[in-house]
Amino acid sequence: MTSACSVKQIIKRDGTVVPYDRDRITTAIFNAATSVGGSDRETAEYLAKCVEKSLNEIYIDGSTPSVEDIQDVVEEILINKDHATTARAFIIYRHERARQREARAVHVEASDNIPYKKIYEVLRWNMDHRCETVEGINRIIANGNYPQLVHDCNERYYAEVARGAEQIIERLPAVRMVIIAGPSSSGKTTTMIKMSEKLKEAGINKLVGINIDHYFFDLEMHPKDEFGDYDYETPEALDLPLINQHLEQLLNGETIKTPHYDFKTGTRELNVHELRLEDDQILLIDSLHGLYDAMTSSIPRENKFRLYIETLGQVQNMDGVFMRWADNRLMRRMIRDSWHRNLKPLQTLTHWHYVRRSELKYIIPFIGNVDYLVNSALPYELPILKNRLFKNFPEGMALYRDDPKRQDAYIRAKRVFEFLDPMTEMADDSAIPDNALLREFIGGSTYKY
Repeated sequence: MTSACSVKQIIKRDGTVVPYDRDRITTAIFNAATSVGGSDRETAEYLAKCVEKSLNEIYIDGSTPSVEDIQDVVEEILINKDHATTARAFIIYRHERARQREARAVHVEASDNIPYKKIYEVLRWNMDHRCETVEGINRIIANGNYPQLVHDCNERYYAEVARGAEQIIERLPAVRMVIIAGPSSSGKTTTMIKMSEKLKEAGINKLVGINIDHYFFDLEMHPKDEFGDYDYETPEALDLPLINQHLEQLLNGETIKTPHYDFKTGTRELNVHELRLEDDQILLIDSLHGLYDAMTSSIPRENKFRLYIETLGQVQNMDGVFMRWADNRLMRRMIRDSWHRNLKPLQTLTHWHYVRRSELKYIIPFIGNVDYLVNSALPYELPILKNRLFKNFPEGMALYRDDPKRQDAYIRAKRVFEFLDPMTEMADDSAIPDNALLREFIGGSTYKY
């Protein structure tokens, strides 16, 4: 318990990154303890070390948790170490601080280096459409207005994509490559398709896509996580030198042959798919790690347009707690993995710890370099996701509550369960068009993925 903490920095609520300091955790625990009659700082220091030990198990390789993530771990440690009274004081204090922030201004949940302005725009849109709370969405369903909410959410997303296409056009002919990047299950593939449609509507028909997934190394060469599972989430699982070589050749007018990766066998074959980019064509890249500098370092900045997509949801539960963006995407992926990769939802839940870890290390630090942001959160999706997934979260809580190596899965399952519990679920998805972004995850899309 005396080893150095793997967490070096934390992300504050305003999106800024500051150095990690265990003493701040000690002080927070001590303050909660003294509010209920405690006076032993040594115990607070011991509990802070327990929190740090848990952080070492959850966040590895330089990952950067948020303040809220760390507070979640503090709560779990206090409860698991039989300090229920202090835990209750800490939870009350945390809730009161949230209420104070709301009293000072409209509360906007900001994290992961996303500008406040963008998040505030999302919150205002939700408020205007009365879908900023679980209660509001329940009321929309009860009043029979769910189809209208589906329509309005989809139109907002389409309009954002259209504005992104306009910015690309303004930068032609310098832009030769459009990179659509974002974390897992943010909707990159659908956004690339929609972006292509908008560009074609503007008369830009010469678009060429390249599948970065074909550049994965053979599975046996992939990094593994602490459980021995192969890690597809890190950019180091991709042949970055070959990607850069091929991108540079394409922009120089040369013909290349990309590899082909077989996910069933975990092997790739080199020199399979022939590809060439003409002088008047634009290359489209849909990649989890499109913002990672090492992926496109061979291409000059002025030749790239970087679009970032994230589920910037601003929906609160009855206690004023916002649905976390990563939890929203987790649910999307739990559904998609079940039919696309034949994985059980709880397998996706236990895998998510290094999905998120990779995001924090390889995606979030580079958001400041993007040219445009798209919000893919759809408030109408939450009742649909609840209907298809809700039963898995109590099971996950029971399975992982006492497993020290699966505390991240337990905390996440508990958090999602508590958020979705009061929400009205929707089994009928007939109001969702077959070309909607959500279809990328729940199935039934006219697009080929």
